[in-house]
Amino acid sequence: MGKTAAILLARLIFAGLFIMAAAFKFMGMADTASYIAAAGFPFPLFLAWIAAFFEVALALAFLTGVCFSEAALLAGIYVVFLAFAFHGPARWEGNQSEFGFFVDHFTFLAGLLYAAVHGPGTRFAVDKGFIWR
Repeated sequence: MGKTAAILLARLIFAGLFIMAAAFKFMGMADTASYIAAAGFPFPLFLAWIAAFFEVALALAFLTGVCFSEAALLAGIYVVFLAFAFHGPARWEGNQSEFGFFVDHFTFLAGLLYAAVHGPGTRFAVDKGFIWR
């Protein structure tokens, strides 16, 4: 029972984080686009919308268990990309908190990799994914 509860709680935390990230994007799409543009990416508004919908898809995968392992791997790649794109070494000088933000992405990555390998658990999952059957 404790293992099932821990797995479900972890899935809810992952989903909650991506739901919050998507919600902030949807509530302030122009601000998100400005942040993306400031990092030097082209088509910032388009990328902001893509990111928001991607985060919704990740949250749904974590909540339902559908393609869970695949979603965890994609989320891990996304999180590492965000770490380097928005909090990478070029931003550390003069702002020590950026280093902390950068490192936090890797602790998130560790959890996502663990989740990808171990799957959504046997309960509370619609599907167990395609990679590790």
